[in-house]
Amino acid sequence: MPELLSPAGSPESLKMAVYYGADAVYLGCKDFSMRASPENFTLEQLHEAVTFAHEHSVKVYLTCNIIPTNEEAQRFPAFIAKAEKTGIDAVIVADIGMLEAVKLHAPSLNIHISTQAGVTNYAAANVFHKLGAKRIILARETSLEEIAQIRAKTPPELELEAFVHGAMCVSFSGRCLLSQYLVNRDANRGECAQPCRWGYYLVEEKRPGQFFKIEENAEYGDSSAQQKSTYILNAKDLCMIEHLDAMKQAGISSFKIEGRAKSAYYTAVITSAYRAALDALGRGEAVPDWVLREVFTVSHREYCTGFYLGSENAAQFYEDSGYAREYDFIGVVNGFKNGIAEITQRNYFCINDEIEILTPREKPQILPIKSIRNEKNEPVEIANKATERLFVDVGCDADIAPLKPKPFSILRKKITTDSYP
Repeated sequence: MPELLSPAGSPESLKMAVYYGADAVYLGCKDFSMRASPENFTLEQLHEAVTFAHEHSVKVYLTCNIIPTNEEAQRFPAFIAKAEKTGIDAVIVADIGMLEAVKLHAPSLNIHISTQAGVTNYAAANVFHKLGAKRIILARETSLEEIAQIRAKTPPELELEAFVHGAMCVSFSGRCLLSQYLVNRDANRGECAQPCRWGYYLVEEKRPGQFFKIEENAEYGDSSAQQKSTYILNAKDLCMIEHLDAMKQAGISSFKIEGRAKSAYYTAVITSAYRAALDALGRGEAVPDWVLREVFTVSHREYCTGFYLGSENAAQFYEDSGYAREYDFIGVVNGFKNGIAEITQRNYFCINDEIEILTPREKPQILPIKSIRNEKNEPVEIANKATERLFVDVGCDADIAPLKPKPFSILRKKITTDSYP
């Protein structure tokens, strides 16, 4: 079966990815990574992450996929030599100079070629393989038909990786200068301000200072229809959870979830969903309905299948650039004893709320809550202090033993109009 590769933007996200079913994780250090906003890892934390992941038979890939400046290219050899000693399984690069540096200064590391390199054909894949690459992370612009052709015309030992879920970028393979041009934040150094998600106005050159909003009606010529902004560069999110068998048949070795800048909750839920979907595929079964539902419980933009199934599938969303979600993440289980779950609260909830629990590698279930107490053993009706440690009586006895919460289980509640006071 293909590898399930999950993002780890922080140590907490790393643990969630591992516990919820990833075969491998990818992460970045403070330098040379294409994500500046996540917490990222120091070299010491990287060593700890590798130790933890390997204890659970999970591989760790280090992202060094920036487009480097001269100064960064000069510093990279010393960095990658130190990173090699942490025990990472592979390094992801986009630049051929960095590829060569890995071969010279960290020769034990497997080399993966980043999607930033824009590999869309078998000729480029074969050249990278000759240069020492073990894996190609294909450009997001490739279709499943094109991927099958690449697979047929490359050595079988060359692995092919492709994104299966997450945010998409309007630019080619993520190589964009729009953010740097507008706000001096370099997307090729992990600092993208996402100006493709902004609403824009027009200015006519002879009328400086007059801004004309780009709008369109629900139906052309309907003056009574609600006006809607046109977010002409805004891409939908990718979701291929219903097409995993087709991706496997195309020859993809690793299914990659985007999201190093996303929360640990996001990592856990999406990893859990794709783990369950892949397990069902391995058994020759259809993806269960509850798994398909899971991808809607986290913040997401409208979903699409990207370029995989052809250009007729619209991947742009013009009405807004906001997120949708159906659930609030309200806490993480730290431990469970004698019917009492110790949790760390993350969002507001009440004793009478219907709480859902997602446990690693299990179907989510409703969790009964009989009482809540704080660290002072005081009864609590409303939990509204972020990161507070709480003790929740969930009434787990012999009759409902399967509901006994396990560490790193996630608590959430469905968002309603009265979710907040």
